[in-house]
Amino acid sequence: MPRLIFPLALAVIGTILFGDGAYIHAKAWLAQVLLERAFDRSVATGRPVKPWSWADTWPVARIEVKRIGASAIVLSGTSGQALAFGPGHINETVDAGERGVAVYAAHRDTHFRFLRDVTIGDVIDVTRSDGERFRYRADSSSVVRFDASGIDPATQDFELVLATCWPFDAVTSGPERYLLHAILIDERD
Repeated sequence: MPRLIFPLALAVIGTILFGDGAYIHAKAWLAQVLLERAFDRSVATGRPVKPWSWADTWPVARIEVKRIGASAIVLSGTSGQALAFGPGHINETVDAGERGVAVYAAHRDTHFRFLRDVTIGDVIDVTRSDGERFRYRADSSSVVRFDASGIDPATQDFELVLATCWPFDAVTSGPERYLLHAILIDERD
């Protein structure tokens, strides 16, 4: 009997750790399904629609990189709770399609995991919740300290920046951020 306790304890601990990791990814996936529905209703009604009644955020855009099959619903704000469910639009920045820099941020291990596969020249489509659609082209990337992004909010260009933690495969947070810069190339109707 004592010989079975150690392997059983290891199996239980392993199952708990696996379940905890799977829960995070399952929650992120389910949230995107609910966010997609809320986003579609927002576009149809012209009003912000919360994905669930107690949500403190709502969808403001959908970003897509079709070459790699990536898509995510962007939420208003970047609180910890909002970022648990999807990328967030940094409120102090302009909306996509406006003069200036629209900045979306997300976690590297869930909603912006796909950034590691985006290459310079890739097309990034953004559909806002008001139905306006814009096309950007990735034109550069950089790794910066979290407090020294180099983003110029007063730019006269029409830019999009997707931001996440760096390096992509780290298991703990650190001071560096990966920034993917894109420039507006087309307004789509």
